[in-house]
Amino acid sequence: MNACSPHPVHPALSGLSDRALLRMLGHIDGRWTAAPDAADFAVTDPASGGLVARVAALGPAETDAAIAAATAAFPAWRDRLPQERARILRQWAALMLAATEDLALIMTLEQGKPLAESRGEIAYAAEFLEWYAAEAMRMNAEGVTPHLRDVEMIVRREALGPVGIVTPWNFPAAMITRKVAAALAAGCTCVVHPAAQTPLSGLALAELAERAGLPAGVMNIVPGEAAPIVGRMCADDRLRAMSFTGSTGIGRLIATQCAPTMKRLVMELGGHAPLIVFADADLDRAVQIAMDAKFATSGQDCLAANRIYVERAILPAFTARLAERIAALRVGPGLDPATQIGPLMHAGALAKVAEQVRDAVARGAQVLTGGRVHPDLPLAYLPTLLTGAPDAALIHHEETFGPVASVLAFDSEAEVIGRANATEYGLAAYVVTRDGARALRLARALEFGMVAVNRVKITGGPIPFGGWKQSGLGREGSRHGMEAFTELKYLCIDTAA
Repeated sequence: MNACSPHPVHPALSGLSDRALLRMLGHIDGRWTAAPDAADFAVTDPASGGLVARVAALGPAETDAAIAAATAAFPAWRDRLPQERARILRQWAALMLAATEDLALIMTLEQGKPLAESRGEIAYAAEFLEWYAAEAMRMNAEGVTPHLRDVEMIVRREALGPVGIVTPWNFPAAMITRKVAAALAAGCTCVVHPAAQTPLSGLALAELAERAGLPAGVMNIVPGEAAPIVGRMCADDRLRAMSFTGSTGIGRLIATQCAPTMKRLVMELGGHAPLIVFADADLDRAVQIAMDAKFATSGQDCLAANRIYVERAILPAFTARLAERIAALRVGPGLDPATQIGPLMHAGALAKVAEQVRDAVARGAQVLTGGRVHPDLPLAYLPTLLTGAPDAALIHHEETFGPVASVLAFDSEAEVIGRANATEYGLAAYVVTRDGARALRLARALEFGMVAVNRVKITGGPIPFGGWKQSGLGREGSRHGMEAFTELKYLCIDTAA
């Protein structure tokens, strides 16, 4: 089972210009690896439910092999000059960008997002490789002013060791590169488990990494059922860190499983972002910000605005314009160029969204548009706008991960700050106002790791992505993203004659 597998694949994959990017085996120690019993699992198209491809179902034995490969490859990779590691990362990024159309097609088929969003994700994913190629050469030692006579004191950062990486299905390329690029730049090796719903994107990245010159064993990809693979990664003391993106509940489980081996943890967990619109805001701009903050990736984004607080004076006008914009969104399969909202990932995601809407309506909310499953796409939920749902509604406490916006009224700055902060999550928050002093007050008062004022796009290679409270541990991106993959070493050198 490989790029020329006899197993059936989705007809659209015949459009790949580089068929070798369609990989259906794991990648361990530089070799494409099947399960010993030839077990595999289906990757399906969320738009149609049809088969995309069948991928090797690896397990604990293959995970052990991947960890052994990463452990064996670590000393040589750590000892490479940072310029050499940087050159491979830059070449990997260039190959990704050159293969954008093929990678986007694979991503849309397995994840469901519109092709335009998939293309954007490939560019975003490559950005992390380019950023960390530069950061690889900036892991400088620092001098310490001695408190003892006749000594020289130096603090340096050194590569932590082999690390485990577990990625989600909503951004199947970018979540790999954001983690892997930081680890590789620091001199670490990796064992990666991509989400079972979307393994093909990660396997295609492994093909390109190999072409870029990444040595065997430095990055290993282990597809299959999450529990046995991730459980083995957590338990193995050869892996010195675990980096995970996913739900807060699974993050807690991984943290518990890693405790016996005292692993370093980097976790980007759930979000429940408030978007706060003040009466002085430009109304059209505020509506556009709400659209962008809520409906990217069909709402399946931890940064999505779950609670839209609007100052009461402009609530009717804002709600009317937002409802009109939401009703005009085009829903369809991701391969249709006109599609703006694709299907949800699986039936469980659809059920959660539907239950949140039912709960809100039962508590007195009005549905201004949407509020039901798409008649022709079984996993698509029509873009929906709710008003009047009380703070106690499920949608105001649980991450939605779907195309449903809920608008709530507020009357004062102090009130909305308290309501926005009344959550266990603390990933991102959005503020729309033309009052500069108010923007600064909100930026200080909101208990979130990232606050966006009058805009939505804030992420990228240079920024420390991460949250407060139950939204995670550590940061990804920026120079801080390398810190979790390094250890501090203090040198105290006697200089006495």
